[in-house]
Amino acid sequence: MDRFLIESPHLVQECDKALKATFAMGYLHNFDWGCKAGVHTGWVTIEAEDEKQAILVVPPFLRNKARAVKLVKFSPDLVKEMHPE
Repeated sequence: MDRFLIESPHLVQECDKALKATFAMGYLHNFDWGCKAGVHTGWVTIEAEDEKQAILVVPPFLRNKARAVKLVKFSPDLVKEMHPE
């Protein structure tokens, strides 16, 4: 499985609905939220088969605004392989 960083923004007017929907889905404790700082976005890192599966942790009404970024940890060998001198 791959690791993905999910970024799920919402409007201030959607905040209550977003938090309650995420709670109802069982993922509220997995997310980190910027809402109290005025950044109405949730972030979570999860393992999933692909981007489409990863986005399923986001409430349906927010999925069109969310993005999943596949994460990779680089090793020195991988860097050399990608960028030979």
